[in-house]
Amino acid sequence: MKSPICEQLGIEFPLVAFTHCRDVVVAVSKAGGMGVLGAAGYSAEQLEIELAWIDAHIEGKPYGVDLIVPTTMANKDERLSPQEVQDLVPEAHKSFAAGILAQHKIDTADLYAQPPAGGGGFLGEGRAANILDVAFAHPIRMIVNALGVPPAYMLELGKAHGVPVGALVGAKQHAVKQAEAGVDILIVSGTEAGGHCGEVSTMVLVPEVAEAVAGFDDVSILAAGGIVTGRQMAAAMAMGAHGVWTGSVWLTTTEAETLPIIKEKLLAAGSSQTVRSKSRTGKYSRQVRSPWTDAWEGSEDAPDPLPMPLQSLVSEPALGRVNKLAESGHEGARQLATYWVGQGVGMMTQSISARQVVYDFMEDFLAANERLQGFVDEA
Repeated sequence: MKSPICEQLGIEFPLVAFTHCRDVVVAVSKAGGMGVLGAAGYSAEQLEIELAWIDAHIEGKPYGVDLIVPTTMANKDERLSPQEVQDLVPEAHKSFAAGILAQHKIDTADLYAQPPAGGGGFLGEGRAANILDVAFAHPIRMIVNALGVPPAYMLELGKAHGVPVGALVGAKQHAVKQAEAGVDILIVSGTEAGGHCGEVSTMVLVPEVAEAVAGFDDVSILAAGGIVTGRQMAAAMAMGAHGVWTGSVWLTTTEAETLPIIKEKLLAAGSSQTVRSKSRTGKYSRQVRSPWTDAWEGSEDAPDPLPMPLQSLVSEPALGRVNKLAESGHEGARQLATYWVGQGVGMMTQSISARQVVYDFMEDFLAANERLQGFVDEA
């Protein structure tokens, strides 16, 4: 395709797949799109192992890495130890979370005995630099930061290595700020998106941002938010995007390492069965609705979510136990199980290979393009 993003990333089709599964990264890139590995929560050593595996299997096709280095969060300078950070979490939050599990007949003994490794997946300044050094030691073709302007070190390394730097945005003013900072690719994510998202719909946000950054040379736009089909991709590109960034649609692929209970829930969920809440990370993120999310959103006794990353220190130990028990068949845990997913989940109705998802996107995109062309062709 002739989209600028294809030339910028060295890909055939402007479909970018965010995933935590290295097998999906490889499958998407080899099919003509681009896989981007979500490295949140990885240590430098773990990331080295994952990227080395990708290098050995991707046959020279381009791929990228995505990190979460928030602009603002507690302990961003990493002066506090993991235990000192854990001590900042009020007992009321832990008790409330444990109470939800207890109501579903889950043992909560020692639930918070050990702080989650990796600060809940969010990088402070020191660990971010170490992770970036590992990423740029590999032939990545894109590096992405979520939740704020990329750190200066990321931007510097991107320029030095000729690797485009991307950033997630959920509002027009954020997009302009990112472009001014030197970001190359804006991932314009509407509220329909799974994971962290803003309030504005994709239908409104994409053309709004496209107009706002039109004066910035060489800034590309990837539309995101609820996009799981080629016809949605065509619509986004008609509104000013150069391609799309997708995440949820890969969760139910055959290669994905998504837990079976979560795959089962996602394949059965409707588009209205998600909720946007701060209760998991401290910032708004969209996830599949369950009694866990209902308790945080609908209970008068629910404490206000803590700032990032403290809220993750409440939610992740609890949900980790839920997931483990759900896989063993515990009914209460199966009910509570939840995961990040966008509103496009209602169109995710079967588990197919990641390669087939790419091919379906291509076919559906072309059909949508032909349909649009039919409206303007002369009779």
